[in-house]
Amino acid sequence: MTENSAIPVHVAVYDTYADWEAGFATAHINRPDWQRKPGRYVVRTVAASADPIRTSGGMRVLPDLTLDELSPAESAMLILPGNDLFPTPAYQPFVAKAREFLEADVPVAAICGATGGLALAGLLDNRPHTSNALEFLQSLGYGGSAFYRDELAVTDGALITGKAQAPVEFAREILAKLEVYEPAVLDSWYKLYGAKDPAGFFELMSV
Repeated sequence: MTENSAIPVHVAVYDTYADWEAGFATAHINRPDWQRKPGRYVVRTVAASADPIRTSGGMRVLPDLTLDELSPAESAMLILPGNDLFPTPAYQPFVAKAREFLEADVPVAAICGATGGLALAGLLDNRPHTSNALEFLQSLGYGGSAFYRDELAVTDGALITGKAQAPVEFAREILAKLEVYEPAVLDSWYKLYGAKDPAGFFELMSV
């Protein structure tokens, strides 16, 4: 499969993007090793404008496309990493795009501050989800406390949410939703990166 025929997985990029939170997911979506269908997906970055952004770690990223060019019909998933912009107007275009994706039943994966942005928009009011802490979301005045799950990562239909301290578990849910690996391979992947068990590496090397 060529890059031109691969299905894009879109990663939202913005100033204060938390570098570490989507790294396990994007690296292994883009890496063909052990995949069920190598090259099926390609990672693309999407931003509010075509201007470069600076991540929390100081990395300069030039977006591949802008939000107004992005259609759920042309994407496998929208990933929203954590950031410091979520309570500000600057983040509203990303929340609006997430709503558009969810209404089209195209997956959205949000972690850390990005879950705060979804909470402020009411997108977590009626579906199971997680975040850094229940108190964090409650401080925003959201109405979804009854649906909060104190887990590292939660998948509910098209929505994946994760805690900032759980980028590996967040990635596991993303990889599972996209069916990047066979289930047994994903178990070995998590054994290596999540459980820190070197046996997972040898299992992957035998795939």
